[in-house]
Amino acid sequence: MMTIVARCSVKADKVEDLVELAQDLVKASRSEAGNISYDFYADLADPTKFTFVEVWKDQAAIDLHNTTPHFRGFVDKAGPLFAGPLDITLYRKLT
Repeated sequence: MMTIVARCSVKADKVEDLVELAQDLVKASRSEAGNISYDFYADLADPTKFTFVEVWKDQAAIDLHNTTPHFRGFVDKAGPLFAGPLDITLYRKLT
């Protein structure tokens, strides 16, 4: 299994826009073959910070996810909402 943790900061006036886009992305991604879980978190201390935590069967599932219309659409629409670059880390489960 592989886990992706993607952290982002959003422009203060675009928070609701990102939440709406993320809800659609999460719903569609959870139905993909190879997806174990896909969650979206709001930072309790800063309302402009969010984290996606995704668990995938393998790299092939991630690669396929990255080509889906719902993921590509999210990237295109969410990009202008971000206040800076995303912090994306990929993990491999050991135990």
